[in-house]
Amino acid sequence: MPTSSSSFDAKRIVRPNIQRLVPYRCARDDYSEGILLDANENSYGPAFQASITETKDGSNRLKIEAQADKRQLHRYPDPLGREVKQRVLRLRPSVPSTDNIFLGVGSDEIIDMLVRIICQPGKDAIMVTPPTYGMYKVVASINDVDVVKVPLLVDDGLFQLDVDAVIRTALDNPTIKIIWLCSPGNPTGTYLREADVRRILESGFAGLVVMDEAYVDFLSPEKGESYAALVAEYPGLFVMQTMSKSFGLAGIRVGVGIGGTEIVGYLNNAKAPYSVSTLSLDVAKAALSDENVEKMRRVAADIANQRDSYLIPELKKLPHFGAILGGNDANFVLCRFVDGSGAPSNKIAKETYEEMAENQGLVVRYRGSDYGCEGCLRITVGTPDENRVVIDTMRRVLGSIL
Repeated sequence: MPTSSSSFDAKRIVRPNIQRLVPYRCARDDYSEGILLDANENSYGPAFQASITETKDGSNRLKIEAQADKRQLHRYPDPLGREVKQRVLRLRPSVPSTDNIFLGVGSDEIIDMLVRIICQPGKDAIMVTPPTYGMYKVVASINDVDVVKVPLLVDDGLFQLDVDAVIRTALDNPTIKIIWLCSPGNPTGTYLREADVRRILESGFAGLVVMDEAYVDFLSPEKGESYAALVAEYPGLFVMQTMSKSFGLAGIRVGVGIGGTEIVGYLNNAKAPYSVSTLSLDVAKAALSDENVEKMRRVAADIANQRDSYLIPELKKLPHFGAILGGNDANFVLCRFVDGSGAPSNKIAKETYEEMAENQGLVVRYRGSDYGCEGCLRITVGTPDENRVVIDTMRRVLGSIL
């Protein structure tokens, strides 16, 4: 009989030392207005903006005047990014409150933080479902945490969960504390079926199920929606999102975690006090305005249109084309190339990748070494002009390969 995730108890999986942790209390946790002389900041403001002149009394002293700085860059940022979280709530209205939201330095920091607060080094394990994002394994290795692999079902480029195997492995191995899922997946570009995700959440697994949704805004509404909508229903679910993809803000390094208030609370306690900078918070806040969210959605829709109406049809016409794999629910295409016998060819894929990167000024991603991705290149959807260059260059390079 399946067990409801209402039995999830964060205290059963969070490391005891993290539960006992008395978090560092920074100055901005207490007060943020008035004459602030509590945090040893530079009260003059950013030094490079200061007005510095020599006095005229012959003393060689300098007269320094602080300049107004509307961003207040001489002050530490809000450690919790409260204004950004309020706007995340408008973007994901099914999330109960800002207490369910964590901000990190990109999703990568959130991945690392989750492993650090939950997994005991040298004792615990995480589960991944290859082919998937490589940082889960890297972070586990850094933190001396084992990795258990339960591959996706990859026949015919399906890239869906082997649900029975995931549940059986998770329940048979009590050292597994986190199951990492990726939807739409990287490199698969495939949205994971809701019924499968619910089965895992209701299986009786006592750990945390993490859903990485870096590409969710490229997903067609007809196919599904963000799993953030299930967080209120399943305390054992944690959803990761990012400003890097659909918002086009990879350079500001802002990741968003959405989960139960207990897990978010432990993350806040364990994180560095001012991890996300004022500049990043300001840009994220602006990007999350109602007007700019609508712009993001229109851009994401145009990228999806370029993917479906031009890039995929033109890739199918190329020499050595084998198949388009996955669900095409992200801002990239996973394309398989084959030899003369029709067999997937890593040799052709890698030669094409290297020739384009080294001699043609065009860089895509070789993924032939990933499980279920033999002979594959992952190609990000570019601008219309870039996409035409992709097709022209690949046609020329592939045409020269026998």
